[in-house]
Amino acid sequence: MTPATAPNPLRKTDAPHLLALPPEELEHRLGEHMTTRGQPRYRVQQVREWIYEHLAEDFQEMTNLPQEEREALARSFRLAGPEAHTISRSSDGTAKHLWRMADGELIESVLIPSGDRLTLCLSSQAGCAMGCTFCATGWGGFARQLTPDEIVAQYRGSLRWALEHDYGAITNVVFMGMGEPLANRKAVHPALTILNSGFGLGARRITVSTVGVVPGILELAARPEQFGLALSLHSPDEELRAELIPLEKRFPLSDLLNALRKFRDAGGRRITFEYIMIRGINDGEELARPLGEMARELEAFVNLIPFNPIPYQDWQPSTPKRVEAFRATLEAMGVSAAVREPRGRDIDAACGQLRANALVQLEDGSGSRPRARAGGGARSQ
Repeated sequence: MTPATAPNPLRKTDAPHLLALPPEELEHRLGEHMTTRGQPRYRVQQVREWIYEHLAEDFQEMTNLPQEEREALARSFRLAGPEAHTISRSSDGTAKHLWRMADGELIESVLIPSGDRLTLCLSSQAGCAMGCTFCATGWGGFARQLTPDEIVAQYRGSLRWALEHDYGAITNVVFMGMGEPLANRKAVHPALTILNSGFGLGARRITVSTVGVVPGILELAARPEQFGLALSLHSPDEELRAELIPLEKRFPLSDLLNALRKFRDAGGRRITFEYIMIRGINDGEELARPLGEMARELEAFVNLIPFNPIPYQDWQPSTPKRVEAFRATLEAMGVSAAVREPRGRDIDAACGQLRANALVQLEDGSGSRPRARAGGGARSQ
């Protein structure tokens, strides 16, 4: 992809980004910095409060620090987040940010208000290499992994915007945006720690989604925090699932279910099955019962999601009658299930839609579909 803007050659990319540091390491780095400069220890707490509570995006915002200390911090660390390339606001309140990274890559995050909840959907990669056939992100190809600060900056930038526009505070975070989170564990694990112990978001209010990266599920299960897990299942039949999700061939359902059992046995951790309802593809009664058996064994909640049309794909969402019949079958088996209300269709809020449309404009210019980029291999080990 041609960068939307050329990187600034004077930008200090080697300086540590404070949003990439878990709280303990952040305090250690700042403590060393302050000690070297002969500053009192309480300066560390002041900076921490500016980052996690006041959501400062520039050291000059830290007005209770002397000017020379703000300048010294700016010489030693980075804090600025990505630029908001596009902000779209739906008639249903959903708000989507298309963020432009320093190298010109575009990523998405979505704010979803619902009653007293405000959920933020985060991206973990620029693009995605999983190649799922129902996803606009996969069409755009894989560009690169996001860094911890780029993930956390989506939260901080979205929270600032939400507070400024009377949405209130973010109550829940889901790693369900662009990319496969468990194929970028090097960045996602620090980001989870920062959101939880830095910004104070409860672990049970954070959910990590995956299409089935088994080693990543096991690593998440080994953590002490009770983060939630959402599996993009979309079919209980291995053959059909492999057509929808190519990773099924690498981590088949039998191995995946064993990993989910270990995640459940770690205690107090919720498993959700995400199931996109595609008309005539995976919405038949013959699939509802085996799905129910899997969910019942794992005490998993099932989210039925009417397919959200994406560019260059002619599939249609299942009819409301078909979705309701599917849900009724699950509930008759004792499985908790709900139908997720489509949100933000008027602003292309489905994962990857804004980026896909931007790629069309940036790479082609004529409005016709450009050649999709090669996916490449996501780092999943």
